Amino acid sequence: MHKVAIVTGAGSGIGRACSLALLRAGYAVSLAGRSPDKLQATRDAAGKDAERALCIETDVRNPDSVAALFSATLERWGRLDLLFNNAGTGTPPLPLEDLTPEQWQATLDTNVTGAFLCTQHAFRIMREQSPMGGRIINNGSISAHVPRPNSAPYTASKHAITGLTRASSLDGRRYNIACGQIDIGNAATDMVAPMQRGIPQASGEIMIEPTMDVEHVAQSVLHMAQLPLESNIQFMTIMATKMPYIGRG
Repeated sequence: MHKVAIVTGAGSGIGRACSLALLRAGYAVSLAGRSPDKLQATRDAAGKDAERALCIETDVRNPDSVAALFSATLERWGRLDLLFNNAGTGTPPLPLEDLTPEQWQATLDTNVTGAFLCTQHAFRIMREQSPMGGRIINNGSISAHVPRPNSAPYTASKHAITGLTRASSLDGRRYNIACGQIDIGNAATDMVAPMQRGIPQASGEIMIEPTMDVEHVAQSVLHMAQLPLESNIQFMTIMATKMPYIGRG
């Protein structure tokens, strides 16, 4: 029997890489995201493992859409062993005082409310299934520790994810649900492509930052996922070795 995973934001970047790693490891994976074409591209990239991939168009900001994702997963696979809360967004790099309430809310709705809604549905399934339990991995960020300039909504959302991770880890104990967080720095995806042209630093200078292969992130998520439920990696930080995070900005 295959273990079953849901990956949100599975249509590109970290979500795609992690989905493919889980499929290669034998998981059945529900690929969730807002773009059906991108989800299908992830499924196509799985090759022979694509038969265990289910594309489900999902907007994690929408409670009904999230409910449909978990319902379809349960109907197809019969259980849920892993949720990777990966879907996320940010705002343009504007000064804090110039951000609109709508920009703030859109980031919080996706990054925090979306992760909460998915976690809530995962809890409901994992506590009722037999054997009881499962694992939830939240995609935090280096921004869950320190901000970049002009990133108040994203930074606030990722600090909130740390709180959600801790609360979910505690509340999940009674149901044998393990919850951990992976904080990722400068994985080479389309999202971090601007770093190759230079990105603002805390000092005000513009600097090209080192990146790392996104596959290293995928293997780290897979390692967290494959631990027995008696063990949990509560927080993992994986980052480009020479990125400007350790030290004074």
